[in-house]
Amino acid sequence: MNIKLLTKSAVMAALAFVAMGVTSCDQRKFRVEGTITDAKDSTLYFENMSLNGAVAIDSVKLGDDGAFSFDCKSADAPEFYRLRIAGQIINIAIDSTETVGIKASYPTMASGYEVSGSEECATIKQLTVMQMNLQSQVNAIASNPALGVDAVADSVTRVIEDYKQNVKLNYIFKEPMRAYSYFALFQTINLGRQATLIFNPRNSEEDIKVFAAVATSWDTFYPEAERGKNLHNIAIEGMKDIRIVRNKQVATQIEASRVNTTGVIDITLPDNRGNMRTLSQLKGHVVMLDFHSFADENSMKRIMVLRELYNKYHAAGFEIYQVSVDGDEHFWKTQTAALPWVCVHASENDANVITNYNVQGVPTFFLLDKNCNVYKRDAQIADLDTEIKSLLK
Repeated sequence: MNIKLLTKSAVMAALAFVAMGVTSCDQRKFRVEGTITDAKDSTLYFENMSLNGAVAIDSVKLGDDGAFSFDCKSADAPEFYRLRIAGQIINIAIDSTETVGIKASYPTMASGYEVSGSEECATIKQLTVMQMNLQSQVNAIASNPALGVDAVADSVTRVIEDYKQNVKLNYIFKEPMRAYSYFALFQTINLGRQATLIFNPRNSEEDIKVFAAVATSWDTFYPEAERGKNLHNIAIEGMKDIRIVRNKQVATQIEASRVNTTGVIDITLPDNRGNMRTLSQLKGHVVMLDFHSFADENSMKRIMVLRELYNKYHAAGFEIYQVSVDGDEHFWKTQTAALPWVCVHASENDANVITNYNVQGVPTFFLLDKNCNVYKRDAQIADLDTEIKSLLK
């Protein structure tokens, strides 16, 4: 995945693990060798995970014994590679001239491999297995029929925060100059159908500090490394996004009594595919008019709640018209690409959309009845499920 972040948009490209590019295999070298059994006639790819995405270095068709060996030029700073058969991946970090040994069995090579000759690679395996366990926890929580929407969201947030604290204290802050600390920054978690950075500098000041810690350490140990510069760019862009959100929230603070709850002021804005979408065109449906910022630190949790509501009531005539106030339009598009409802974006030139509804800040929402009249705002709703059901009748 591409995480070259010289612009704001590139942060979300970091939803897959990254590394800097080396494509020639000569001079000072390292070796990755071993066996992957039960994979006869499969093609094993050796790829460099560059800042611009995966770069093929070499490949081999495995024989009966599954033996392989790849030699490549060593970089001046820690570098990242992967062994891949189809969707099964083993991540590798190289920080010096060395030989890394891998023993695995297909198709469980991603989690069941053995590594020798590299402390960095051994720790990366630990982090990989920990991330897989976290994903299993999240999946189990999300599929638990005994938990309501709020309980699911709270539980998921809690286990992710516990994971982050463990990784921060016992890995990243302990040795921020290490390759495995860099690796940990770009681990992801799947929430619904969307991959999200576990440490997300776009919506968390605490996560920006984690990125900055590694960036500062890499400046000291690897002053010419592009990765260190990239980390600084990520942290700086994250701080800009958070300031934008705060400024928008301050600018839209008003008294709740001024919000009009009768009728609707129409909205026409571009959606995430470039089509103009008008709110009143949803007449005949019960609509949640939602004002949201994906850069907000609680965005992930809130989107999970909205997805649950949408899945539950959409077939009965429920729609969501979601207005984003994010300053980075490309970031908004990447965040909404997999969302099933209407997602539109209000730029700085569309400030009247915010002021016309006199919203108190983001996030906030209004429920519209089937005649496209504003029924209630969020502050007036005690039980959202009950209100939606009553309007759908």
